[in-house]
Amino acid sequence: MKRFLLIVMTVMIPTVAMAKAKESKRVKGIVAQIHRASVDVNSIMATPDKAIPQSLLSDALCVGIIPSQVKFAFMFGGTYGRGLLVCRKGGTGDWGASAFFTLGGGSFGLQIGGSDTSVVLLVMNPAGARAITSSNVKLGADASVAAGPVGRYAGAATTQYMNTEILTYSRSRGVFAGISLSGSLVKQDLVDDHAVYGPNATPADILIRQNVHIGPASRELDRTLDKYSPHGGRSLSL
Repeated sequence: MKRFLLIVMTVMIPTVAMAKAKESKRVKGIVAQIHRASVDVNSIMATPDKAIPQSLLSDALCVGIIPSQVKFAFMFGGTYGRGLLVCRKGGTGDWGASAFFTLGGGSFGLQIGGSDTSVVLLVMNPAGARAITSSNVKLGADASVAAGPVGRYAGAATTQYMNTEILTYSRSRGVFAGISLSGSLVKQDLVDDHAVYGPNATPADILIRQNVHIGPASRELDRTLDKYSPHGGRSLSL
């Protein structure tokens, strides 16, 4: 019996250690991803005439970012990337903790340039927030989506864009522009969510109710968004 227990412990201890090391590596990767998202937001907003219009960013309930450091993988004839989402508390309050998602689709891979590409999603109304916090949402089917305007081009058409649930952009090879992600699938990444916030955290807990701890990495991104959009303009009531 003692020998059996010794064998079991000999097998289990390295396994537990490997699991902890893997989890630690995952969390470090997530922290780096959030930092890179903050860097990308600063870079995108550095040239106002070619950036996200201030009025739209101010009215966005949530912002999703796939940082440029994250390489898009081309699999099964489609494209796959990993990103993060933050939402305003109540739609008009402070930016909250980061939740994580994946973006997959066959068509949008033709519009991006690989590892040097950032993707940005603006969630413009409660219907879009409900969709984006569900387990998965097909853009264009489960939520209306449109290529977002840049710079001063949003002026006369602001109402049209505000009625769209999700606006999408990309920056590839130094060019930032609205792109169509219709047909792409956004899925909440519960593995990363649970690695950061614990096994019971849901996307709604993180993004809408905001009853999870906001770590230093998320606060860095929140401060960055505050520079360009300190106050929200629309109520988020789900």
